[in-house]
Amino acid sequence: MSHDRIFAVARQAGTIMVTLLGLLILTFCIGRLMPVDPVRAIVGEEADRATYELVAERLGVNLPLHTQFIRYVGDVVRGDFGVSIRTGQPVISDIAHVMPATIELATFAILCGAGFGIPLGIFAAINRNRPADHIIRFLTLIGHSMPIFWTGMIGLIIFYAVLGLVGGGGRISDYYIGLVPETTGFMLIDAAIAGDWEVFGDALNHLILPASILGYSSMAYITRMTRSFMLDQLGQEYVTTARVKGLSKSRTIWHHAFANIRVQLVTIVALAYGSLLEGAVLIETVFSWPGFGQYITNNMLIGDMNAVMTCVLLVGVIFIALNLLSDALYKIFDPRTR
Repeated sequence: MSHDRIFAVARQAGTIMVTLLGLLILTFCIGRLMPVDPVRAIVGEEADRATYELVAERLGVNLPLHTQFIRYVGDVVRGDFGVSIRTGQPVISDIAHVMPATIELATFAILCGAGFGIPLGIFAAINRNRPADHIIRFLTLIGHSMPIFWTGMIGLIIFYAVLGLVGGGGRISDYYIGLVPETTGFMLIDAAIAGDWEVFGDALNHLILPASILGYSSMAYITRMTRSFMLDQLGQEYVTTARVKGLSKSRTIWHHAFANIRVQLVTIVALAYGSLLEGAVLIETVFSWPGFGQYITNNMLIGDMNAVMTCVLLVGVIFIALNLLSDALYKIFDPRTR
């Protein structure tokens, strides 16, 4: 490994460490500056002073802030994120239990968003200022502007209550709960492993609507960005040169113009996926989806700071991981970055 390569790896590692430290400082400040007394959240408003001070001492909130921060960092390094007040279980166990539901929802949504958004963005760019372009831009503007909780409620009314085409709230119908062993936490995968296709169909029926609404929101963003990137490439001289030399329009678009925006699209799709993972709070609330978003919402309402701080930290780590994944994919799609 060359010295330049070693220096680049060391610099990236240093950047990650600084980012994580900043993230720890941010989550610690959130936990201490929010107008919530973690001791009162545990002992209740009627507890006497002696009980309050005993719990405060056990939590360490009576110590100086710098001492509390050092203890907090030490706990995080050891993988100790505390116990949730609401469930009485380790926070990390709670998150491991609810996270598959959100990953399943967000993954289905990003597949819809990218699967439709990228082709639509390219089609709009090719047909710039034509009726097809105007229609696509109008649809993406609606998807980007409408509040997602409103879209979710309208979707439930139309497609569930009126038409009965999809399942209602939750991941699965009540009478199917417990029929499939929780092997991975992903309902579709667990049902497939168990070979229970009736449960699989019901879980998919419940997933379609919330994932489609989330996917529509991300599709609007991905379509607009893809269109912008493609317009920039179609205006370059190499496209004109390729057409003059007799290269077909489709080959010019897909093998040349699209090849030059793949790296940019990797970043857009990765960030959109991260936003879906941490931003599914409203859609999970509307659809009673027992995932990460609903978990952090419920714990914020009761002032469970261990859970809230861990969730905020996890969101930051997810975005760091997605950025690292994007960097790795850059090297695959663009040899110049190697």
